[in-house]
Amino acid sequence: MSSTVKADHFVAVAREFAAASVAPHAADWERDRCAPRAVLEAAADVGLMGLLVPEALGGEGLDLVAMARIMEVLAAADLSFAFSVVVHNNLASNIARNGQSHHQEAYLPDLIAGRRVGAFLLTEPQGGSDAANVRTMATRTASGWRIDGEKAWVTNGSHADVLSIYAQTDTAARHRGIACFLTAADMEGIERLPAYHMLGGHALGAGGFRFTNLTLDERACFLPPGKGFKAAMQGIDAARVNVAFSVCGMLRHGIETTVGFLSNRSLFGTSNARKQGLQWLMADAASDLEAAYALSCKAADALGSGDPEGTVLAAHAKKYATRVAFDRLSDCMQAMGAWGLTHDHPVARHLAGAKIAQYLDGANEVQNVVIARSLFGDSA
Repeated sequence: MSSTVKADHFVAVAREFAAASVAPHAADWERDRCAPRAVLEAAADVGLMGLLVPEALGGEGLDLVAMARIMEVLAAADLSFAFSVVVHNNLASNIARNGQSHHQEAYLPDLIAGRRVGAFLLTEPQGGSDAANVRTMATRTASGWRIDGEKAWVTNGSHADVLSIYAQTDTAARHRGIACFLTAADMEGIERLPAYHMLGGHALGAGGFRFTNLTLDERACFLPPGKGFKAAMQGIDAARVNVAFSVCGMLRHGIETTVGFLSNRSLFGTSNARKQGLQWLMADAASDLEAAYALSCKAADALGSGDPEGTVLAAHAKKYATRVAFDRLSDCMQAMGAWGLTHDHPVARHLAGAKIAQYLDGANEVQNVVIARSLFGDSA
């Protein structure tokens, strides 16, 4: 099977799965403020939890572009569920690419099969989008490492089984002192903090962890100092592309929903679909969607091929697509009137998701930092 045919196959699988297992339940997840662990396990049954892992290690062996297309169709049903899948897949891919054989053997089979869910623990309460502001400390011991500190805004935090913990080993070394450790979430010394109550996006299972004298052996060190932060940034670049595709999927679905609603509603004796003001509002939304999608595709191609411009293009795509999605989904809601506020339609959930996406993997202001550095170089 060619890579294109394989990618198309998994996009079709994801579309079917989203229609059957995500879209019908997404409003309930928000109402109940719950993260659907069982649906993540079901996603593994159709091959969606090891997308970037090579076939030789039990995964599907897809590339970044294919994965982003899959997240586009999942997010059209629910962005938060799609991003939960992104985080899990990025961890599995990281272990496949950078892990030693004992890491791969210990974690990959269960992650790919959905028996265990993974999480990426970089952000801290005081740091926010300042990814290098890591105060969680990893201290050498006679037999390995001791971890102390706290992590925040952890996607899958409420239900993750496998944690990748980024911790500082040498404060003087700054980001070069950051290492990454793999551990089960039920170890003594790990406290799982309550999930956040947010505007939306509860399927993210976003929460935090606190570590107090967490004792790990040497084999738990997954990415040593000097490699940890670099790998984290590579994962964040990939996630930004996935976020850009995801919000394009949401906006596309929002436009389709709104056009359908307008086409079946009449006010003041005229079909809403014939009102030029509403037509043009949707036409502008469609134009912005096309621009955001083209930029997202360019970023995915560059990052996937190893182009040095990939990081900057990922920042452009994530910033622009999330901004467009929020603004145009707001227009969709306005065009639907008060009905757009209700959970009878997905536009309200998508609008909340678009706002959440502006913070995922670095707030949009951080994307401007990345872009400005590319423009001004050292003088920035």
